[in-house]
Amino acid sequence: MRALIQRVSQASVSVEERITGQISYGLLVFLGVESADSVEDIDWLIKKITQLRIFSDAEGKMNESVLDQEGGLLVVSQFTLHANIKKGTRPSFIKAAPPEQAKALYDQFIDRLQVQVKTKIACGEFGANMQVQLINDGPVTIWLDSKNRGY
Repeated sequence: MRALIQRVSQASVSVEERITGQISYGLLVFLGVESADSVEDIDWLIKKITQLRIFSDAEGKMNESVLDQEGGLLVVSQFTLHANIKKGTRPSFIKAAPPEQAKALYDQFIDRLQVQVKTKIACGEFGANMQVQLINDGPVTIWLDSKNRGY
């Protein structure tokens, strides 16, 4: 399971000009599910995401988490995080989970994340063509991969 996390001052996701999720200050999480993913991957990612100290404390140092800040969370499914471009220029998505499996794990991720945070999780619409708007704060962008935890 892969996540691209961006600290944002605001973010929203729309489907056919209808906003499906939006947050102000917090984290935008693009989530890619792979065929080999399990609940263990979900729990590892949630712990990392909620405990990442990438928000400024009173002294202006990145020393607080989204939990400390009670920031918002916007989760958007993105199978393209599993793109493989080793051969040629057309991406292969062979490692990405099939839609049924990916949706089940995406939903589990959101449900398990909701238990960990006080604010309601905002979401995109799984499998839809989405438009994401954001203002990256910092900019701060972090890559997490549950299969490559030392990255």
